[in-house]
Amino acid sequence: MLTELRLTNFRNISAVTVSPALGINLLVGENGSGKTSFLEAVYLLAMGRSFRSRNLKHLIQHGYEHCQVFGRIDRTIPLGIQLGGTAGVQIRLNNAPLKKLSELVLHLPLQYIPANCHQFFEQGPKFRRKVVDWGLFHVEHDFLFHWQNYRKVLQQRNAALRAQKSNKEVSLWDGQLISYGLRLTLYREAYLQEVLQLFQYWFTQICNDYKSASFELRYAPGWPKNTELSVALQSNIDRDRVLGYSRNGPHAADWSIKIDGADPLELLSRGQQKLFYLAISFAQLSLLTKKRQQQSILLIDDISSELDSSHQQLVLAAIKAIGIQTFITTTTDDLQSLLNIQESDAVFHVKQGEVASSHQPMLSTNDDT
Repeated sequence: MLTELRLTNFRNISAVTVSPALGINLLVGENGSGKTSFLEAVYLLAMGRSFRSRNLKHLIQHGYEHCQVFGRIDRTIPLGIQLGGTAGVQIRLNNAPLKKLSELVLHLPLQYIPANCHQFFEQGPKFRRKVVDWGLFHVEHDFLFHWQNYRKVLQQRNAALRAQKSNKEVSLWDGQLISYGLRLTLYREAYLQEVLQLFQYWFTQICNDYKSASFELRYAPGWPKNTELSVALQSNIDRDRVLGYSRNGPHAADWSIKIDGADPLELLSRGQQKLFYLAISFAQLSLLTKKRQQQSILLIDDISSELDSSHQQLVLAAIKAIGIQTFITTTTDDLQSLLNIQESDAVFHVKQGEVASSHQPMLSTNDDT
């Protein structure tokens, strides 16, 4: 859990220090007041990148050469990121330089749910693979090893295809590709079956319309059904040569959860689609706590978008039941009345360059993003 957050020259924030609550942290303010910048800072601290900009230089406040984001995990582990200057990006964890982002992510697992989280349906298989691989990275120790090696072998096979190497030379990579690829497939299928069970519970808790529905996992491994991966690679090698890349394999996998046999994209309203994605996130967070006894952080941008007050209240109740540190942005005070604030929760009001908290003095900020 994040017990301290300090920002310096971050976007338009000159200097802010907050002590987040261990439960739900509400960031209340009008559009453009700076709420999303706080989420972005937490995301940067946990992931080493931004969800709003690929170029991290854009995070540095205008007129300054660098910015800093500092946090403290469980009150004992310091974590800091500095951007800009001659050194570029510097990350320190527990007062030591950090070289691998995977170590950063392991120390502070994080789920981010944007206002328009319908990307689960709209952005295609690549996004959905990222969702499942995020969970596997945190609960399966060997997953990263197989995932990284599969990607390396795939790159080599694709390079051979683009270089117009002979079929024999291209096929030299197939053995390793199949070995790592089949392991990835087993991990994903087993993990998704566990997610499905928890998803059913959480979705029916926050979406009353489908309490009696049936749910089914559909998984496409990335090559034709009832065909061995080795056969798929060999039979499509000429087509792969024309394309310049390998089409078959776990890198082309996809998955979905059907509701009463129907596609959620066609069946659900926009609000229900948001609840669907929230339920998947809740399932993954619950599984992480169950398997690794490790808490994560949840970021939700504009929870009121597409959801009425009754469903917002159900979502808040689910978050409290999971017991996860959460940062939620909202434009109105209505959510505060729905939250039933306890000692583990906090409300931060963001307005015209100032942030006031229910559990600490007013803090100065110039954030208007």
